[in-house]
Amino acid sequence: MDNSKQTVVVTGFEPFGEHTINASWVAVQELKKLGLGKDIDLHVYEVPVDYQAVQSLIPSLLKQYHPQLVVHVGVSGMATTVTLEKCGRNHGYKGLDNSRFCPHSQCCIEGGPDCIDSVIDMESVCKRVTASGLGVAVSISQDAGRYLCDFTYYTSLYLSHGHSAFIHVPPIEKPYSGVDLGRALQAIIQEMLNMLDQTKEKIHCQRVH
Repeated sequence: MDNSKQTVVVTGFEPFGEHTINASWVAVQELKKLGLGKDIDLHVYEVPVDYQAVQSLIPSLLKQYHPQLVVHVGVSGMATTVTLEKCGRNHGYKGLDNSRFCPHSQCCIEGGPDCIDSVIDMESVCKRVTASGLGVAVSISQDAGRYLCDFTYYTSLYLSHGHSAFIHVPPIEKPYSGVDLGRALQAIIQEMLNMLDQTKEKIHCQRVH
């Protein structure tokens, strides 16, 4: 692996329920075709809609790649915009997964905080991407839905110390194509990486001075 490159892991989900084609995985595959630029090592994964699988997959991805950023993408049947989730929540998981299972404790990490925020300033990302004239509407949310999306996000935030993000996309053609969603992911994740770089530079400058 080239040590001069930044590593980013992006995940989408497998089909579940009414989502026989999961727009999140379609969008992530389109992103893979586009890439994030020559200095970014991009790895994509399809995540099972399975609580126990998520609990083992997230730590293994972090251990394998040591990514600068992990971005999870999920589909929301209610969404009409691409939605940036600010935080993940620990409690309230009652919905059954594809294996007809839900955690007995109904929480992600027993003893963990109720809510964990991403280190990414989602409001700033939303403003900058909107101002770029992408042609895809982007919005902010503070509730990722208490299902596998939220469960994955909280687990990832907890293990990555906040260096994770979650993006909800609407179903395909409601109103955006897979290609449109892939372009939106590319623009959003590039902006997130820019923000992380700027934060690092600020910390470095403060240390030097």
